[in-house]
Amino acid sequence: MNQGRLFWDASFEIVLALMEAYPDVEIDTVGIEQLREWIIALPDFADDPEIVTQDILHDILREWYEESNPI
Repeated sequence: MNQGRLFWDASFEIVLALMEAYPDVEIDTVGIEQLREWIIALPDFADDPEIVTQDILHDILREWYEESNPI
């Protein structure tokens, strides 16, 4: 198991890492390319940066928004 390492298919774990790394960010202002760069820069990110799709990034962004703004 790759405990502690982040891959594109672990969106929830990526969101948790983003929430820790950028606790005060206004998620509404984060663009897709900026999000990609932030994820790649996470210390535990271990996947191939080139294989991500727009859909994956949109899903991560949506999940981050939902986690940061619970109903």
